[in-house]
Amino acid sequence: MEARKSRLFYGWIVVIAAGCVILIMYGTLLTFGIFFEPVATEFGWSRAMTAGAFSVGIVVRGFLYVVSGRLTDKYGPRIVVTACGLLLGTGYLLMSQISSIWQLYLFYGVLVGLGMSGAWIPPLSTVARWFEKRRGLAIGMAATGEGIGIIILAPAAGWLISTYGWRFSYIAIGATALVLAVAAAQFLRRDPEQMGLLPYGERVANKQSSNLEATGLSFQQAIHTREFWLICAVYFCFLFCLDTIFTHIVIHAIGLGISAISAANILAIIGGISIIGRLVMGVFADRAGSKWAIIIGLTILTMALLWLQLTSVVWMFYLFAAIFGFAFGGLLVSFPLITAERFGLTSHGAIFGTISFSAIMGGALGAVLAGRIFDITGSYQLGFLICAALSAIGFILAFFSRPTHKMEA
Repeated sequence: MEARKSRLFYGWIVVIAAGCVILIMYGTLLTFGIFFEPVATEFGWSRAMTAGAFSVGIVVRGFLYVVSGRLTDKYGPRIVVTACGLLLGTGYLLMSQISSIWQLYLFYGVLVGLGMSGAWIPPLSTVARWFEKRRGLAIGMAATGEGIGIIILAPAAGWLISTYGWRFSYIAIGATALVLAVAAAQFLRRDPEQMGLLPYGERVANKQSSNLEATGLSFQQAIHTREFWLICAVYFCFLFCLDTIFTHIVIHAIGLGISAISAANILAIIGGISIIGRLVMGVFADRAGSKWAIIIGLTILTMALLWLQLTSVVWMFYLFAAIFGFAFGGLLVSFPLITAERFGLTSHGAIFGTISFSAIMGGALGAVLAGRIFDITGSYQLGFLICAALSAIGFILAFFSRPTHKMEA
């Protein structure tokens, strides 16, 4: 026992591995906005047509969030994330060879979408199982991988494209995703029991009373609660805004005369500040509850989107990126936390996967709708205004969140 206590708790290794998976998978995914302009220009595709591939990818991974969550609950994250890493890397490698629109939708929309189904639910659901205390901090630390990935890979993609062209850049990104995501997956373990451990902060004396099977809701129980659908609606509003911005903010800035490198830095700033948001709001959620973290996050997000209506020069874009990044980071941490708080951990992967699938439809709709609005009006202003309105609606809905009766009991 003394020897075991002296060793580093393996849950922190899981946090690091989960953060690396998220860093590689989401860092590469969110370079789409940087590839958007050179790819669309070379083939003469409209913005709605090009953004449609990103939306297809959102739908595919959203649907498979349910599947990957269930498989993680049953078989553990290592197998799931390894398979997804192989698909993701292959999709990017094939993107370097596209010559027609159907290939864009197949390689990016389908293959990358399949790979991304292992990028969020399996790693974060796994981290939640390893921690009884400091769960918000642990999830926040793992989720910082996305912000770090944006900081590193967004400028790197911009430099690669300007130096070697977008085709070689996709080869470099594909090889990176293939090797590193699969390597990081090998350190993931489903739960502490597999290694004869207890979750961090759980006492031996409390093992029976805190047993996950006794306190957690099943998937069927969860989907019949009002709280489940309320969380879906709030998350829908958030992801509508998030994917609209990540898909279109770079090309929007370029259209206003901002250089391509400066526009790519907008994503880097969003990613960098989101790291602070994840850590700060993760700790805040541990103390005040994830409901209030979500309310504060949506308040800040709405302010950022209203500021975007006035933004036209570099410093204004960078200020928007800082405000938006903090809100974005804090909100991404809060939703897996509120899922654990409201429904327990028995079926956390399946429940959070289904909530994410419902919400990710908002991301798919937002990305393609904003592109369509630009094609019709020549401006993103209306699309960004719709984002601000939905963020405000999510803020209002979040006030009605409360513990489910069974978990409260």
